[in-house]
Amino acid sequence: MSRRLQYSLVAAITLAIALGSLAAWRLVYAWADRPGPLLEPAVVEIEPGTDFGRLARDLEHRGVVGSATLFSALAHLEKATESVRAGEYRFTPGAHPNTVLRQLVHGDVVFYRLQILEGWTVSDLLDAAAKAPGLESTLEGTEVGELLVHLALGSGHPEGQFFPDTYHYAKGATDAEILRMAYRKMRSVIQAEWDTRAVDLPYRDQSEALVVASLVEKETGLAEDRARVAGVFVRRLEQGMRLQADPSVIYGLGPEFDGNLTRSHLARDNPYNTYTRYGLPPTPIALPGRAAIHAALHPAEEEVMYFVARGDGSSKFSTTLEEHLEAVRRFQLDRRNVGERR
Repeated sequence: MSRRLQYSLVAAITLAIALGSLAAWRLVYAWADRPGPLLEPAVVEIEPGTDFGRLARDLEHRGVVGSATLFSALAHLEKATESVRAGEYRFTPGAHPNTVLRQLVHGDVVFYRLQILEGWTVSDLLDAAAKAPGLESTLEGTEVGELLVHLALGSGHPEGQFFPDTYHYAKGATDAEILRMAYRKMRSVIQAEWDTRAVDLPYRDQSEALVVASLVEKETGLAEDRARVAGVFVRRLEQGMRLQADPSVIYGLGPEFDGNLTRSHLARDNPYNTYTRYGLPPTPIALPGRAAIHAALHPAEEEVMYFVARGDGSSKFSTTLEEHLEAVRRFQLDRRNVGERR
């Protein structure tokens, strides 16, 4: 359609609409109900305050609609020229003009997702957020120890305070918004699990339960082992035994850990070394998921006091030290530099 013909048509349509012409109304809606010219998906970003006429011309230029004139007429008929929402939109090939307008009015913008995984550390989370597409970075350079203050969530260490889940967001959302959402989700989950916890657990508060949940998260990924691992930790706390959890030692080593946990590492004292210190580490060591939190607050009631990794993701649980030492010899002979676990 030539530019001159479009101008003539819009003038005619405008006049017809003003006179209440049924024919003009039918012409616009018939056009709007036909497939558009778009041949492949297109993403268009609409800035706040964009004039509708300019938007219609841009959509025509991008091939989303066949005529800016008719699209503007459609929007006027629908009284939608002031209802378009800013954001980033993805249009599918052949999208009908009325579908395009509906997307713009309903605010059906492109959503991205940030998946926070169980077992991540806060540093892992910050790295992932910094690389997430469409997510505005406001936390770059923030020290981990200052993160909660920066987010206006209080003070203290942030490890373990953000719930692992998939979070959806539109372009322009900030990393701080996502972390606040994950923090509130963690508080909700831990409160719900705390309210239904088993009786007589050796935790002074929810924070200690979260520490144990993080140990469970790092010790096993098997659903059937989580409550049993939690039970071992609970009984050790009750009997005043060291927890002797390798993941806690590894966390305390930080960047120094190269994948090989040695006898000297186990002997080196620091607040997270559960081989040299009694009780719980000072903070969680990772982000625990719901299953690990549930296990920490609903530990298995049995007599096992020891467990050792079999090497296939599962653990061998033992009641006596003698049985445990035999399991260590059987399943961990290749660990040349590590002392017998737990």
